[in-house]
Amino acid sequence: MNIKVEALSKKINGAMVLKDISCEFVSGNIYGIVGKNGSGKTMLLREIAGLIRPTKGSISVDGKTLHHDISFPPNLGLIIEKPDFLNYLTGFENLKMLAEIRHRVADDKIKTLMTKFSLEPNSKQTVKKYSLGMKQKIGIIQAIMENPDILILDEPFNALDEDTVLLVRNLLLQYRKDGKLIVITSHHREDIDAICNHIYRMEEGQLIAAN
Repeated sequence: MNIKVEALSKKINGAMVLKDISCEFVSGNIYGIVGKNGSGKTMLLREIAGLIRPTKGSISVDGKTLHHDISFPPNLGLIIEKPDFLNYLTGFENLKMLAEIRHRVADDKIKTLMTKFSLEPNSKQTVKKYSLGMKQKIGIIQAIMENPDILILDEPFNALDEDTVLLVRNLLLQYRKDGKLIVITSHHREDIDAICNHIYRMEEGQLIAAN
């Protein structure tokens, strides 16, 4: 797959938060965007995911323009900012509810992924009582459980323990070998350096190639 960003700018409340960004993302690669909080990383991912419209410029996926030919990139797995779930349901119940939207994931696969991430699928503990790390794990599981072709992950390593960081890194490296298109952000350069074969810096709304 191919995502092409052309002369993209975004203005919010009179401030230009993305400034004339042009870049291209191709399957079989992990693209890392590193930058300080407020630099525009999350806003760019929102644009790529089709969640907001650009003020200027365009984004196309395999030649189809977002908000014109298609509403969202097809077969997309997504984490934007903090994962948000129904607090009165368990982790499994939240994931099952999401899986029922497209009917692509069986209960057994959800349970297998939860176990892989050291979460107990049969636990009666509601998400309200989850730690930040547990919520992040559920967020990652919902992003990957349908085996998407495109993964857009905003700060995926936030609040994760060391073992889970290694697990996620290895999963993303395997997905790259499988030919998926992956874009991640982090304000920690070491997270990006560990797995990304293309690296950008985001500074004050501008995207700068770093390798």
